[in-house]
Order: sequence, then C-alpha cells, then structure tokens
Amino acid sequence: MIHGQVLITSWVVIAILLGSAALPVRNPQTIPTGSQNFFEYVLEFIRDVSKTQIGEEYGPWVPFIGTMFLFIFVSNWSGALLPWKIIQLPHGELAAPTNDINTTVTLALLTSVAYFYAGLTKKGLSYFGKYIQPTPILLPINILEDFTKPLSLSFRLFGNILADELVVVVLVYGHDPHDHHDPPHGYHVIHF
Repeated sequence: MIHGQVLITSWVVIAILLGSAALPVRNPQTIPTGSQNFFEYVLEFIRDVSKTQIGEEYGPWVPFIGTMFLFIFVSNWSGALLPWKIIQLPHGELAAPTNDINTTVTLALLTSVAYFYAGLTKKGLSYFGKYIQPTPILLPINILEDFTKPLSLSFRLFGNILADELVVVVLVYGHDPHDHHDPPHGYHVIHF
C-alpha cells in the first residue's frame, strides 16, 4: 500500500526546507544579516555536531548529517505546529512524515548504510574485526546489535511523534477525532 498522505506532508517539509534555504543565498552578504545570519548559525551548529561525533574527518559528512537533522527536525515540528489532522482526505489522514513507521525505518536504514560505508571506507575489511572485540564469543551479540539499533531508533522516533500528534489532536479537538462526533463549538474540520 502506498502511503500518499505521507508523501504529501514530506513534500511540504521539503518545500519548507528548500524555500527557507533559498532566502539567504539570493543575495549573500559579506557581513550576514537576517536569514543569512540564522542559516550560517544553523550550518555552524551542524558542523560542530558533526566534528564532535565524527572527528577531524567530518567534512564530507556534513551534507548528509545536515539533511537528516533538518528533515527530522522540521518533520517533527510540523507535526506539533501544523494541525494536519483537521484536513481530512478521502483515504487516510495527514500527519508529520515522522509519524509514519515507513519514514522512520527508511531514515534509520539510510543511517545504517552510511555507518557501514564509513567504516568500510576507513578500515576496509578489517572493519568487521569489531564484531569479535573484545572476545569472539560476542560475535552474535555484536551482529544483532547492528541490526536492532536501526529498528530501535525508528520505533522510538515513530512512537514519540505519534504520541505528540495524538496529544495535539486531543487538545485541538477536545476528544478523539475518530469518535465521529462533531468537534467542539468554534472548531471546524476542513474536508477535501
């Protein structure tokens, strides 16, 4: 089953990111002001996080880490700030992209692939020696850890955003939207 509603909200998040990134590069200044100053701060933050986590060889990873960070950050906040659920579709409902397990699993798998790529690029086949450290008895546990970590991260992100959106919906509606009763006085549901 294709989750078209998640694609819609993902494209909204991508449009927000691209649109807001286009503002500071239209007319760059030597001494930044306004949006250029803000985005240089965000880029510096992402570089610092990358350098702290990766070390001195962080440079090539800044675009990947920045893209993942900004997509997840804007997706999560879009679920908290935009009342997606008041827009009703014929099939399904809108929600933050990270409120779909498919999105969170994809993000976790991309991160795992990047993790293995970085390890194999840096150490070659000796990278797999980490699985028998500190003792070969731990081989099955170390392999299991690399497969369960992405799953764990994806379920945690999905669960946190799902719970957040449910709280927002209850606060906006005053009740469960699947209850099929009219919303409280003053609230209107937009039908498409």
